[in-house]
Amino acid sequence: MDSTFYLSLFRQAVDELDPKLLHQKQLQVETGVWLNAVVLRLHKQHWANNPDAKPQTGPAIFFSIWISNAGIEEHKLFYNIHALKLSKLKGYALTSRKFAEDFREEFKSIDHNWPNVSMKFGPQTLMQGWKLIDLDFLKEDILTIVNKFIEIDMLIENLLVNGKVS
Repeated sequence: MDSTFYLSLFRQAVDELDPKLLHQKQLQVETGVWLNAVVLRLHKQHWANNPDAKPQTGPAIFFSIWISNAGIEEHKLFYNIHALKLSKLKGYALTSRKFAEDFREEFKSIDHNWPNVSMKFGPQTLMQGWKLIDLDFLKEDILTIVNKFIEIDMLIENLLVNGKVS
C-alpha cells in the first residue's frame, strides 16, 4: 500500500469538512498510519483520558475510518466506533457492556443508513462496517461516512450524560 498516497486522500477529505460544524460539535479529526492502515479518527476531548494517543489504547470513545492492503484489494473502506475501557473513563461512571447495549438500541433505528454495518461485537466495538468503493472516488466515500458520523455523535453524547459523575 502506498501509505503516502492514501494519507494524502484522507487529509484532502478532512480539508473539505466544515470547520465550523466540527468546532460547534467539539470534534477533533486526526489522520495517520496506525496498525498497517491509513486512518481517519474523530473524537472529542472528553471522550478519552488521553485523547492524543495514537493509536488509542486507553479509556476512550472514537470513530475511525480506514483502508488497508486488504481493503484496497477488495475495494472496501472500513469504519467503526470503539468504546475502550469505559469503566476507567475519567468523569464518568460507566460499564462497557451497558453502554454498548444502550448505544446499539439507539443505533438500530438508523443502522439502515450505514452500509454493511454490524453490531455483533463485544462491548469495545459498538458498530463496524464497510463500504464498497471506487478507488478513484475514495475521498468522496470518506466524506460521506465522516458526515454520517457527525450526524450521530449525539447518540454518544446523550449516553454519556447519563453516566456523568458530578
